[in-house]
Amino acid sequence: MQVSDLLSPERISLNVHAGSKKKLLEILSDLLVDKEDGADARLVFESLCSRERLGSTGLGHGVAIPHGRVHASSGARAAFVRLRKAIQFEADDGEPVDMLFAITVPEHCTEDHLQLMGQIEGMFSNSTFREQLRAADSPASLQELLANWKQ
Repeated sequence: MQVSDLLSPERISLNVHAGSKKKLLEILSDLLVDKEDGADARLVFESLCSRERLGSTGLGHGVAIPHGRVHASSGARAAFVRLRKAIQFEADDGEPVDMLFAITVPEHCTEDHLQLMGQIEGMFSNSTFREQLRAADSPASLQELLANWKQ
């Protein structure tokens, strides 16, 4: 499973305003929900918040990867948000976050979850790639960057 397969332009939001971490997780939850499989944004939000209570998903360099397991979900989902103004996210480097790549997986998908997290961490560890994502001017161009990324 590739990260880019989970992300459509409809799940990408650029120049988002979010004044708090909680508001940002709500925005991501709305993007991640798939009403066709019975999941709702509240379940997704609770899953993301539950994971954040274990420790921040802020990677550093202005990036966070909120993630969680959703009981009612039939498959993995991804969403990407780039903020207009960075916010504090308790990342290890203390830097505020301006890009978030969120994923949810069904409760039983442990191996898929680990594989996806590894791919995302690899993407965002590359400074050139981070800057390309920050410069993308549309959801379609951002999705194309993610689809063409090679480790």
